[in-house]
Amino acid sequence: MAGSDTSIDIAVIGAGPHALTLVTHLLQKRKHWHSRICIFDRSGQWMQRWHQQFSRLEIPHLRSPAVHHPDPNPFALRRFAENRAPELHPPYDLPGTQLFQEFCDRVIQYWQLHNHVVAADVVSLEPLNPGFRLWLSNGQTQTARRVVLAHGGSSKFLPPWVQQITPPYPPDRLQHSQDIDLQQVRCKGERILIIGSGLTSGHLAIGAIQRGATVTMMARRQFYEKLFDADPGWLGPKYLKGFSQESCWEKRWTSVMTARNGGSLTPAVMTQLRRFKADGKVTFREFCQVQTAAWMPQSDGPPDSQPSSHWQITCLEADRTLEAAHCDRIWLATGSTLHVQQQPLLQEMLTTHPIPQIHGLPVLTPNLSWGKQALYLMGGLAALQVGPTARNLSGARMASDRIVDGLLQP
Repeated sequence: MAGSDTSIDIAVIGAGPHALTLVTHLLQKRKHWHSRICIFDRSGQWMQRWHQQFSRLEIPHLRSPAVHHPDPNPFALRRFAENRAPELHPPYDLPGTQLFQEFCDRVIQYWQLHNHVVAADVVSLEPLNPGFRLWLSNGQTQTARRVVLAHGGSSKFLPPWVQQITPPYPPDRLQHSQDIDLQQVRCKGERILIIGSGLTSGHLAIGAIQRGATVTMMARRQFYEKLFDADPGWLGPKYLKGFSQESCWEKRWTSVMTARNGGSLTPAVMTQLRRFKADGKVTFREFCQVQTAAWMPQSDGPPDSQPSSHWQITCLEADRTLEAAHCDRIWLATGSTLHVQQQPLLQEMLTTHPIPQIHGLPVLTPNLSWGKQALYLMGGLAALQVGPTARNLSGARMASDRIVDGLLQP
């Protein structure tokens, strides 16, 4: 669908669950708008990165209940799973990974969206008057009257001590969770240090232990369990009514941060880890932070002169004492950062059409547009309007409702 200097009405950047949710909600209101919408994603496929991450981390089921998904009908997934009850996991019918993937394929098929994704990244977004020019990774350009940024927009968070490591070291011995594929890992007999207290750290630990490794899970806080990312009250008026009436953006930002409260483990994952702990396969180190890490290659001397290659680490405990540790791999389950100024596609907008920011989150209009410009944002960057679940599947639905209202206005 992409051509050189061709023009389209609505360009959607990204082909993940947020983009799919937006497009289905828009087509529900305007069924004849298929030809107006064009989606851009490097993969050329819907949901590829989402499915890939679930596969790489061997995640058995979603954290969101079955009512949260890309189709406009909240009960569509339950109907799809009518004869597949075992794939809806307790306590709130959490869809199994395979079930959710097949359901999304059905949604794509039903809404006739197979051929809507252009296999290209948008590498630059140039504001025009009116509209935008999209510079694509395939060397082509397109102009669009309206643009929706739906690709997540976060970047890997690397702790400061990582930047201080003196290279070289084998790349597979220090990895961020976004780059780890458990199905490719061979770690029997190894010692793996996992940094982070969120659900990703739990999935990595389980995968490593099942492959014969011993794991240390380290976090600067206490490990705690929570069923969802944020309290279910944030899915409806219980909390959102007061949130939307709050006129102070700083207070809204505080509400978002407090509600998510960093990373947490689900009760099911925590139960598995406790069993592994009883067997001596995992150790929890809470209120502890890495200060330095150095890769120690094996010497050329006699085999018994030095242990095999390993990481030598110093850690700062809660009582401010330093402790030495060794491991074979370090996995960083440290999540990602969201800051509007770190978004390459928004650099020109920040210069030519600046809007207020609160700790890196843009202050968007109620329809999630960038001021008066026809640029709309979804995901975590829309949290000041949508709330703490902005980056979740439920947030995709709430953002879609707002953006569709904006797109349907004259």
